[in-house]
Amino acid sequence: MTQNMTQNMHQPPLVLVLGGTGKVGRRIVARLTARQVPVRIGARSAAPAFDWNAPATWPGVLNGVQNVFISYAPDLAVPGASQAVAEFTAQAAAQGVARVVLLSGRGEPEAEAAERLVQDGPLPWTILRCSWFAQNFSEDFLLDPILAGEVALPVDGATEPFLDCDDIAEVATEALLDDRHAGQVYELTGPRLLTFGDAIGEIARAAERPIRFTTIPPEEFAAGLAAAGLSRDEVSLVSYLFATVLDGRNSSVRNGVERALGRPPRDFADYIRQTAKTGIWRSS
Repeated sequence: MTQNMTQNMHQPPLVLVLGGTGKVGRRIVARLTARQVPVRIGARSAAPAFDWNAPATWPGVLNGVQNVFISYAPDLAVPGASQAVAEFTAQAAAQGVARVVLLSGRGEPEAEAAERLVQDGPLPWTILRCSWFAQNFSEDFLLDPILAGEVALPVDGATEPFLDCDDIAEVATEALLDDRHAGQVYELTGPRLLTFGDAIGEIARAAERPIRFTTIPPEEFAAGLAAAGLSRDEVSLVSYLFATVLDGRNSSVRNGVERALGRPPRDFADYIRQTAKTGIWRSS
C-alpha cells in the first residue's frame, strides 16, 4: 500500500499545481489555499523544483501528492509535449496519485493528442479545453503593445470567445476536489464572440485613451516578436498559435463553464472593468 493510500481520508488531499506561478496556476493555488487545501507548486523556482525537461525532478514533486493539475509549459503545441504529459501521468500513477486535471488548448491538434493519451492513461482525469485567455491582454505579451497605443496582430475578422482565467481556475479547483468531474471534457469559453479589434476597442474605452488595432502580415508579426526579445522557439510557437487557433475554427461559444459550475462564464466586459481598476492599462 502506498503512502498516499494510507493517509487519513478525512484530511484534504495534497494537490500539486504544475505551472503554479502562471496565469491560471496561481489562481488555482489561491483558491485551494483559501479552502485550506495543502498545495505544492510545480515550477523550476519552487522547492522541490520541477522541470518538464528534467524527468529526474518529477518524483520529488509527486511524493505524497494525491491530485495533480497539469499545465504544460510553454504549450501543448510544442513537439514532444504530449509524450511528456503521458510519461508524467504514468509516473504520477506509480507514486499513488488519485486524479489529474489537464489544462488543454481549444482547436490545437497537438493538445488533442495529449488529451487522448491522458484519457487512455492509468488515472481518473478531467480535461479543461480552453479558449484564448482574456488575461493575455493584461498579463502577457499583449500588454506592452496596449501601453504603447497600438496592437498589431496577424488576425483580421476572426472571432474568439475570450475566457477569464478566474473561470478556468474555479473549474480546475472543483475538478481537483470533487469526484463528480472525473471523466469530463469541459470546453471552456467566454459567453460571446469578439474580434481582436473589438477587444482592443473595449480596453481603450475602459482605459480612457486611444489604442489602435492593426492587422499585419505574419512575417511582420514574427519579426516584431523577435525584436521584442522573444527566443526563436517562442516566436515560432506564438506565430503558430495565431495561424492555427485563430483561423476561425474556435468562433463558437460552448457551455463548459456552466456545466462545471452551474453558472454562466464571466463576460469580457467584466474582466475589463476589474482590470481597468488596477490601472495596468494606463500609459506612463
